[in-house]
Amino acid sequence: MKFTDLIFVYIFMAALIPIYFIGRKTTYRNVILVAFSLIFYAWSRPEWLILLLVSITGNYFFGLMIDKYRGTGKAKLGVALSLVLSLGMLAVFKYTDFFIGNINGIFGTSIPLTNIALPIGISFYTFQIISYIMDVYWDKVPVQKNYGKLLLYISLFPQLVAGPIVRYNTIVNEIDKRTSSYDDISTGITRFIYGFGKKTIIANALYEIVDKYFGNDVGSLSVAGTWYAVILYALYVYYDFSGYSDMAIGLGRIFGFRFDENFRYPFVSKSITEFWQRWHISLGTFFRDYLLYVPIFGKRRKYAGLLLVWFCTGFWHGASWNYIIWGLYFGLFVFIEQLIGKKRLKKVPAVIMHIYAKLIIIVGFGIFYFNDKSGGISALGTFFGNLVGANGNMLIDLGTQTSFMNNIFLIIAAIVCSTPVIPAIRKKLLETDAGQNAVGISTVVSNIAILAVGTLMLVSSTNNPFLYWQF
Repeated sequence: MKFTDLIFVYIFMAALIPIYFIGRKTTYRNVILVAFSLIFYAWSRPEWLILLLVSITGNYFFGLMIDKYRGTGKAKLGVALSLVLSLGMLAVFKYTDFFIGNINGIFGTSIPLTNIALPIGISFYTFQIISYIMDVYWDKVPVQKNYGKLLLYISLFPQLVAGPIVRYNTIVNEIDKRTSSYDDISTGITRFIYGFGKKTIIANALYEIVDKYFGNDVGSLSVAGTWYAVILYALYVYYDFSGYSDMAIGLGRIFGFRFDENFRYPFVSKSITEFWQRWHISLGTFFRDYLLYVPIFGKRRKYAGLLLVWFCTGFWHGASWNYIIWGLYFGLFVFIEQLIGKKRLKKVPAVIMHIYAKLIIIVGFGIFYFNDKSGGISALGTFFGNLVGANGNMLIDLGTQTSFMNNIFLIIAAIVCSTPVIPAIRKKLLETDAGQNAVGISTVVSNIAILAVGTLMLVSSTNNPFLYWQF
């Protein structure tokens, strides 16, 4: 079940909200959230619920073991067992066929692929569990001795299948005591609808254009056509994933949970380092806090740690070499920027830095898209081939010009909404009484319009993919 499934919006949530708010005690509300979260997760593949419960139950006892034997070798054993269980499950279900395929390719063997289905959300809830276990071991958070409360933290449906990766210390107090004021519910609904619109109205429309270009022979595209498609693909990934994060944050707010932001207008960045401070923030901070400073060969090694982080960033996204290359590609530019230093980068004109960052980001998403080596090479060849006279692709074609003009309003809306322009206008309006009234009315009208248009588009559409479900 996706947040953009009509059954979720008009049946699941319509049933959950009155049942949840009919009781005032937090214990009652926690039970309701756990029950609905488990139903939500088991909706499409009930057997995946078993894996989730095994992971939660095992790590519940490992957490207790770490707390009981704190400061001893048994506590370290608890951490080790937790990592073996959590990362072992992730490796088996996500990376088995990747390893088999590479072994077959290197050694010429013919080991059959397992074709194991990837349980939805396993990458996200595995990292949440790891963050909890490590924080308990480092004594940053108290161990959760109530199994039901730990079950709520891990299985909470707004963030279960696609993040954000919510830290235990972010919501530990809200598990035991939280309120949902009128402002919380109103703000949460607005945030959900905003994300719903980003996904159903903008992301899905962008995907259709990208699929027409990259779904065929990439090598025959014009240079302009290739750049056009990959720019729209970068915007699609942003709206697809940030839209889901907005919906998750909004849903959490309705029920009294305040999740951290996961995106902060990443395309306004002037460097790659800044981009990754604004893009998928929960993943970046996870690797920073739990992997960057891991001792390698007995010592903390800055650049070796950086290499490990960016390798894992790519590998986390999928069992394919293009994701690993994508992660290392961005890691290389972060490394270069660190060598240059912040002070020197600030001396470079802002226009040049913006152009530099956009080019690196766009090419990066070209790498991200193509799982097959030949498609990626063809796309990169078309990107730059004509500039050096290496291929015979046209510079621009009539089809791309037509597509651009036909979708000009969609493209403008996608670009404008990926910047903080609208929030800045809203903030300015809120400074006056008249502006506050205008914002209030426009919010209600836009919520109704977005929900109606998004619903109609889902009803008439047969294609509603969500990219980050595969991660």
